[in-house]
Amino acid sequence: MSAFTNLAEDDFLDLFFTNVAFPNVGDAAGLPPSVGANNLHASLHVSDGVSDTSTLQTDSEVAYTGYGRVAVARSVSGWTVASGTVDNDSLMQFGEMTAGGPDTITDVGLGFATSGAGVLQIWGQVALDLVVNDGVNPQFAAGALDVSIN
Repeated sequence: MSAFTNLAEDDFLDLFFTNVAFPNVGDAAGLPPSVGANNLHASLHVSDGVSDTSTLQTDSEVAYTGYGRVAVARSVSGWTVASGTVDNDSLMQFGEMTAGGPDTITDVGLGFATSGAGVLQIWGQVALDLVVNDGVNPQFAAGALDVSIN
């Protein structure tokens, strides 16, 4: 076996990111959405410090003064799923660095914890390392954070 079908990829991403049921898994009703969808929380990481074996969202997470994870609703207003890829629907802007830098952002993570250890669910390298100095607000423009199942 090689991979999910395109339809199964979209169905899984819909369940995880937009809280829409994954039909026909187990029975016709499939895997139901969460009663309370809550948010996914994006985190920034340095030094290529996260990988497939990472389990905590705090693994190599930045710690500059002003930083905080960004909450994005698990809904169709927070994410768009299409063709095996999901992307953010609006600007994701992290807190401004007021002290503690510079930091070089190499990775971004997604988990369910607002802060603290939390479980790292998804991670990926940023396209270009981002050096953050005082006065900078790291951000992802709408549609710029893409997640896919490979």
